[in-house]
Amino acid sequence: MAINVGEEVSNKQVIFKDYVTGFPKESDMYVTTSTIKLKVPEDSNAVLLKNLYLSCDPVMRLLMQPVVPGDFSSYNPGSPLNGYGVAKVLDSGHPDFKVGDLVWGANTRWEEYSLTTATESLQKIKHTDVPLSYYTGLLGMPGVTAYAGFHEVCSPKKGEYVFVSAASGAVGQLVGQFAKLFGCYVVGSAGSKEKVDLLKNKFGFDDAFNYNEEHDLDAALKRYFPEGIDIYFENVGGKMLDAVLLNMRTHGRVAVCGMISQYNLDQTEGVKNLMHLIFKRIHVTGFSSLDYHHLYPKLLDTVLPYIKEGKIVYVEDIAEGLESGPAALVGLFKGRNKGKQVVVVARE
Repeated sequence: MAINVGEEVSNKQVIFKDYVTGFPKESDMYVTTSTIKLKVPEDSNAVLLKNLYLSCDPVMRLLMQPVVPGDFSSYNPGSPLNGYGVAKVLDSGHPDFKVGDLVWGANTRWEEYSLTTATESLQKIKHTDVPLSYYTGLLGMPGVTAYAGFHEVCSPKKGEYVFVSAASGAVGQLVGQFAKLFGCYVVGSAGSKEKVDLLKNKFGFDDAFNYNEEHDLDAALKRYFPEGIDIYFENVGGKMLDAVLLNMRTHGRVAVCGMISQYNLDQTEGVKNLMHLIFKRIHVTGFSSLDYHHLYPKLLDTVLPYIKEGKIVYVEDIAEGLESGPAALVGLFKGRNKGKQVVVVARE
């Protein structure tokens, strides 16, 4: 359908209903339709975007509560959800963006069209010979998280033993591949046989296990890491972290970028094995991609050739249409997604 700049069109949106306790439900969001004029107001430095791809990320659950730790802001009930996304510029009053530019970044609203002045969060897409959806994942925030988390936070050495939890997700699948390319031994955990097969046969992990089939996580880790773990890339928290601490080697490193097992609990689980931090002089570092955006050019220089040479593969779980967004987002917390969860609003 041709788009005429200046006309008024309908604008489908996913609205956040109210603050959430426990697991999020599809009914915590609703789809509605408003209207929007496809024109940037005179003398405004705003840009008008046609949203193409939306990213479903576990952190979005934390934004559904009234108080969020750190420097994140809660969602506003009655307003569209927002997160990372890919969009096309339809009109611009900003000197850095012109009509036709493709962009990715944070604060992408869950709607078909957006008028925004928050241009500081947008980055222009210069490499279009890869799928645009990759900029919600491999070439976006999860890519920065995986690259910086492994190479900077973990300070890896060739031949070290690496464990990745939630290893088939947007970040974990990349960490494992970065570690293999670096020369490490890598084991991942995931929540189904299908995902374990992905880790071993698609992403090239040395081994993998289904945590739902393990009654004793400590015993499972001892089986896969008889000599212990040098690096743990933490995406899960709770009982998994507790078991890992028992199995870390001296001077081990734990990079913490997520704890998805804890996000929906009224009372988070305690960790009992913290004494091992002392005994084994373990470094535990919490981090966010926000601290490492300066590494983005390095990520592109490293990863783009790997994609073209087939040395890195990336699996996406594509949900078609904005109205499929609530189910796709909720599915993250039930393990329904296989790979990076993406919502397609429009393909062009």
